[in-house]
Amino acid sequence: MLEYVIIAAVAFGASMLTFFSGFGLGTLLTPVLIFFFPPEIAVATTAIVHFLNNLFKLTLIGRSAHWPVVIKFGFPAILGAFGGAWLLTILSHSDNTVHFTLFGEHETYMLNLVLGVLIFFFALFELIPFFKKLQFGENALIPGGILSGFFGGLSGHQGALRSAFLIKFPLSKEQFIASGVVIACLVDTIRIGTYALSFDASQMNNWTVVAVATIAAFGGAYLGKRALKKITISSIQYAVGLLMIVIAALMILGYI
Repeated sequence: MLEYVIIAAVAFGASMLTFFSGFGLGTLLTPVLIFFFPPEIAVATTAIVHFLNNLFKLTLIGRSAHWPVVIKFGFPAILGAFGGAWLLTILSHSDNTVHFTLFGEHETYMLNLVLGVLIFFFALFELIPFFKKLQFGENALIPGGILSGFFGGLSGHQGALRSAFLIKFPLSKEQFIASGVVIACLVDTIRIGTYALSFDASQMNNWTVVAVATIAAFGGAYLGKRALKKITISSIQYAVGLLMIVIAALMILGYI
């Protein structure tokens, strides 16, 4: 019962956070689910919740999407998402372990190491001002879409990079968020399909978790939409970043 309360609270808060930063749900929910499921199943379960939540957000703000940006960034992101999801399936079926010494002997699976490093890296987007201010020009939209989609397929971390590439454009707050939601739906569709073809179906049938997290995320998205013009979240982002670093360290060191 406690795990459902934790998952619901994280999904609610992360979904609301997404409305202001353009990322948050997958960034925070995946590490928490890793405490309860194998890493690849945590990524896949988060992807389903992420997709359903974004479909809901489309009904709230989808009409504001800027379609030229969506097309130029979103379709390359689809290609990247397939590549990232395919790599995740390869790593999930590998029993390779990594041994290293860091304040003692440690052993972890290659998949845990890769996801731990990625979680740590994307935590830097929450903590280091340089990364928060990182922006790219319009000529970087296509490679940016591929890169964002790739990491979305591999670990679910698509929003931080997507925001860095899209923030340069003269979009209103509503256009920026709505365009990101549409692109995220495209990426999620591809990666969920790839996961479904590769992972054990019995492990992906976490429908109670999906339902609890999705309903909570809907509530967070609805509240986020109502508070869109009123809230700043820098302190929350720092807290999220520190939590991600702790979880990443546990994964890298083999404790998860």
